[in-house]
Amino acid sequence: MTDGFYLSFRNIRKTFPGVLALDDVSLDINKGQIHALLGENGAGKSTLMNILYGLYHQDSGEIFLSGEKYEHNTPKNAIRHGIGMIHQHFMLIPNFTVLENIILGQPSPKPPSLEKEYFRNEILNVANKFGITVNLDLLVEEISVGMQQKIEILKALYKGAKLLILDEPTSVLTPQESQELFTMLTDLNEKGTTIIFISHKLKEVMQISDRISVLRDGKLIATVNKNETTPNELSRLMVGREITSQYVKSIKISGDDILVLENISLVDHHNHHRNLLNQVSFKVGQGEIVGIAGVDENGQKELAEIISGLRKPTSGKITMFGKDVTHCTTRQLIELGMSYIPADRRNQGLVMDFKVSENSILETHYQKPFTKGFSLQKKVIDQFANELIQEYDVRTPSINVPVKNLSGGNQQKVIIGREFMKKTHFLLVVQPTWGLDVGAIEYVHQKLIEAREKGVTILLISTDLEEVRKLSDRILVIYEGEIVGYAESTTDIEEIGLMMAGSHKQSKSV
Repeated sequence: MTDGFYLSFRNIRKTFPGVLALDDVSLDINKGQIHALLGENGAGKSTLMNILYGLYHQDSGEIFLSGEKYEHNTPKNAIRHGIGMIHQHFMLIPNFTVLENIILGQPSPKPPSLEKEYFRNEILNVANKFGITVNLDLLVEEISVGMQQKIEILKALYKGAKLLILDEPTSVLTPQESQELFTMLTDLNEKGTTIIFISHKLKEVMQISDRISVLRDGKLIATVNKNETTPNELSRLMVGREITSQYVKSIKISGDDILVLENISLVDHHNHHRNLLNQVSFKVGQGEIVGIAGVDENGQKELAEIISGLRKPTSGKITMFGKDVTHCTTRQLIELGMSYIPADRRNQGLVMDFKVSENSILETHYQKPFTKGFSLQKKVIDQFANELIQEYDVRTPSINVPVKNLSGGNQQKVIIGREFMKKTHFLLVVQPTWGLDVGAIEYVHQKLIEAREKGVTILLISTDLEEVRKLSDRILVIYEGEIVGYAESTTDIEEIGLMMAGSHKQSKSV
């Protein structure tokens, strides 16, 4: 039945309340290959792998591993069969050491003694075998996100994983850490580890995989060899249509200055009085998109927090709509006409346990028509939420579903809909497409362009240089908390890259 495949899924079906997550999926994985599962957010990729690992159970269908029927799928049984899974959000305890995290749940050779030195030697033997360099005595909270991921992989290998599943492994990594991960995965694969790589990023899939399976709306659309396909074909398979890569914007002269920053500085008093932002000055005119490009952690987060009123600058002045707003609260800025789409949608943009309807009015719940006296008007709120999900194509069974049950792309659409349905005049948007698939990225970009055409002023902060170049009328480059140069969308990408790396500064007249 499984024709010699290492792993086979046959007619897998899985439903959640109101959602058909997997619809009769049959898929084969070859031993010793890197097999990518590609698809939009909510396509069923993670659900299928969570079934294999035993976190979910299929409603119907069968799984075969090494030619034998694989039943009683639980995480414990998966580990016993050599299956390891690295989740998108790591399963590590921050205030435990690396060693303690890896041995957690492992039986001691001499109970009740923990025998840490025995485990240390065993783990180091595995690490050396696979070429992983690690300090076992550091606390997890002390190490980088990239290293935390390596620890998760080492933990799985130590438990005997021969099949490694990685769920959106680069969503929390810098570009440099992503390349280090790919080098590591290629090395593991050459040493015999079979790898299933879940992603929605076409470039990564084309770089790392041998075979690619595309899922869409819970169905398996196609399985192709990497060397027999193209990114364009894969994107078409993912979303079922051609994807727009270029956007048409009207040529316009910007109007009055909506946002003006004058010599904004921020000192980090906890770290030897280091400057997080240094004399940042720029203007954004009405109806233009100004992009701020830069490698992550060069002051973008702090700049966004200051502009949105979440943080106060050490010195400098901010003017919005002609008013000095340097010391305004976020609520005051929102009432002036600012909307804010934060980078961290889970912690800053949404209340994950609240319903979609409740999240749709987070910043305006105290205003009419949502509140009358001291009472929330449920019918009005529900009507507004239903209009939002229709207008912004939010895929949800109901407005009463907790927003944590939605895919990342649909969570982002809730935020965008909420912000755009207010009387927005200035939009601060940070990493708007982080973690989104190609279809959702195109949608978000089109909405930003539409807002610009209606005269909304937009400050776009993103580490995705291609995104900044496609959308912006003007580009400012930030490096180590300073604006080091400016560019047009047509400026040579290498020149912008040099500025992002701090090796080429221009005058600061922006």
